[in-house]
Amino acid sequence: MARRSPLINVMVSAVMKASRSLRRDFGEVEQLQVSRKGPADFVSMADKRAEDTLFEELQRVRPDFGFLMEERGEVKGKRDDVRFIIDPLDGTTNFLHGLPHFAMTVAVEERGEITAGVIYAPLTDELFWAEKGQGAYLNDSRLRVSGRKRMDEALLSTGIPFKGREGHDEFKAELAEFMPSVAGIRRFGAATLDLAYVAAGRYDGFWESNLQPWDIAAGILMVKEAGGYVTDLNGGTDMLKTGDIIAANDQLHMPMQRVIKRARRGLK
Repeated sequence: MARRSPLINVMVSAVMKASRSLRRDFGEVEQLQVSRKGPADFVSMADKRAEDTLFEELQRVRPDFGFLMEERGEVKGKRDDVRFIIDPLDGTTNFLHGLPHFAMTVAVEERGEITAGVIYAPLTDELFWAEKGQGAYLNDSRLRVSGRKRMDEALLSTGIPFKGREGHDEFKAELAEFMPSVAGIRRFGAATLDLAYVAAGRYDGFWESNLQPWDIAAGILMVKEAGGYVTDLNGGTDMLKTGDIIAANDQLHMPMQRVIKRARRGLK
């Protein structure tokens, strides 16, 4: 059985507590009070409750840590070199439409590097977790990225920019380049789970642009610890700053990057 560190146990405990209300609220999704703060960007009371629980639980046991959260934004801690990065509900649109594909996530960033991460899908009870140098796990089973080597065998995942967001032309060009050369492309609407599924070998690769740090922080570590490669679209390592990401195994990462570069060159 995989041994979790005290820090991972703290994160898992907070996620499990917050997930109780999230499950309950999903069961009553039609009665949720929803506020709209931007185009295609809905924030439910369920989202807010879950974030409050995560913040309170994690601050209680790690009072020196800072926080970066989807709703509250940045909260400074006594230490300026370590913080939790939190998304209480990734897949909000799915949640509000009654689609059972969403997750909550907590990551730890120390001196600019992600060192621990948890992604939890409450409805399937799948707990993905990873710690730097210790591997990635689904519950207690070790994860490895897929071993596929050919693009025509690869199943990829991505995200489609929605109304009010930039990148529609770029995405259409990328999709046109990818479709003839891969086995399939999926868009399920939760980047945290897309990355967890790459780590688990369910997807062979994932790419998306204009994401937020809380969408990808835990997943970046998860894929790396499962033996995969993660960069931004240009091959750099500033994914949390750029919001652009490619994640795959060592055989498919470079071919995916070439396809994206080719697609974007065609727009110039």
